[in-house]
Amino acid sequence: MNKIGIFFGTETGTTRLIAKKLHKKLGDDIADKPVNVNRIVPAELLAYDALILGTPSYGVGEIPGRGAGCLEPNWEEFLAQFTAPPNLAGKCVAFFGLGAQERYADRFCSSLRALHDRFQACGAEIVGDWATDGYAVTHSASVVHGRFVGLVIDQRTQGMHTDERLDAWIAQIKPRLLEAAARVAAA
Repeated sequence: MNKIGIFFGTETGTTRLIAKKLHKKLGDDIADKPVNVNRIVPAELLAYDALILGTPSYGVGEIPGRGAGCLEPNWEEFLAQFTAPPNLAGKCVAFFGLGAQERYADRFCSSLRALHDRFQACGAEIVGDWATDGYAVTHSASVVHGRFVGLVIDQRTQGMHTDERLDAWIAQIKPRLLEAAARVAAA
C-alpha cells in the first residue's frame, strides 16, 4: 500500500479517538482510515509498509488483551493470529500509547513498550520516540534511553495537550512514513 496504515487496539474507545484524530490531521490522501485490530487479519496490517499503531495500557506492562483484563479482543488476540513471527524488514512503524499517569504513575503507558518490542524484534524500523518532559510519572517501561518509545497520551488529565502533541509528533514521523510508503509505490 502506498498510504500510511493506522491500526489500534482499544477498550474504552479513547485509543480509537486518538487514531481518528491522527487520521484527520494526516488526511485521506496519505493515510487510510484507522482500523481496530479486533476486526482484521494479519494480512491486512502487513499490506502496509508505513504504519501507525496505537494501544491502550492494561495490566502491568502487558500487551493489551483478555489476558491483561480487557473485555474485548485487542492486540494480544490479534498477534496470536500469527503462526510464526512475521518478517517486518522494510516496514516503518510509529507507535502511540494511552495511559493514566496520575492513577498509574508507577507503570504509565508500559503496554506501549511490550507492543513496540514485539514489532522491533520482527525487524521493523521504529520511528517516533517522544520526550518525557511534561509527564508526572515515577516509572514507565516505555522509557528507553530517557525517551518514550512512541507518543504517549494521557487524555484524562492532560487532554489539553493532546492536539499540540499530535501535531509535533506528526511533524516528526510523517517524512519517514511517507518515504516508506513511497518505496512501495516506486517498486
